[in-house]
Amino acid sequence: MEVPGWTHVSQGKVRDLYVNDEDDSLLLVVASDRISAYDYVLDTPIPDKGKILTQLSAWWFEQLGVENHVVSLDVPEVVAGRAMICRRLSMYPVECVARGYLTGSGLKEYRESQSVCGVSLPAGLTEASVLPEPIFTPAAKAEVGEHDENVSFERVVEMVGPEVAESLRAATLEVYSKAAAIAAERGIILADTKFEFGHIDGRLILGDEVLTPDSSRFWPADQWVEGQVTPSFDKQYVRDWLVSDGAGWDRQSTPPALPAEVVEATRARYVEAFEKLTGRVFQA
Repeated sequence: MEVPGWTHVSQGKVRDLYVNDEDDSLLLVVASDRISAYDYVLDTPIPDKGKILTQLSAWWFEQLGVENHVVSLDVPEVVAGRAMICRRLSMYPVECVARGYLTGSGLKEYRESQSVCGVSLPAGLTEASVLPEPIFTPAAKAEVGEHDENVSFERVVEMVGPEVAESLRAATLEVYSKAAAIAAERGIILADTKFEFGHIDGRLILGDEVLTPDSSRFWPADQWVEGQVTPSFDKQYVRDWLVSDGAGWDRQSTPPALPAEVVEATRARYVEAFEKLTGRVFQA
């Protein structure tokens, strides 16, 4: 896509980055309707997904009161509603994951070692167990098409140094706790989420997207039962369909196309997450 005044520089799983033709310290971050699962970008888009992600991220940036990369939502008309003008950051190569509940890959690792990313946990936990306190479970970023790798805090120290590693852990858990409290007021459990941080002259700044159905597990609080899989307002629905008997995907070959009913149900979950969290009606 051509955007007047901006030059396309890279494409990620979901987002496209453009640099400003007059000021290369400014980036235009455009969220597409692409959806990824298990680190694969699927061929089937989810209508309006990019707009939901952008508008929800913008809302969260306002709520959190944490320094972030957003400069303006006044973007070119061709990407209206799905883009933000942001400061260019030097990004840290770490997916900063916070977990307050045990599920997904965290539960799988716990069952093998009674720990997650080197963090020891009590015995007897199960699907959807609330953790004694939120934990930092980072991952090393992978290239598009590759798999992110869960790593220990000690590995993060090796990657970025002890001071930055401590700052990333503290900031991740602080933002998670703020967001979890906000979500709880709206009847939603923030089970886990991931953040990305960068810096300008060493100052830690929150970047990328925040607290969207792409980066977080949102559960309806009134349907949470420890020991049971909780319905979620996120792309877990797509993940579950891909590995179901109906799709039969092996997580190694090219993922199958999503049927219309899965696309519609996924879009509905994204819209519901936006509306429950923000209290606003989504306008496409």
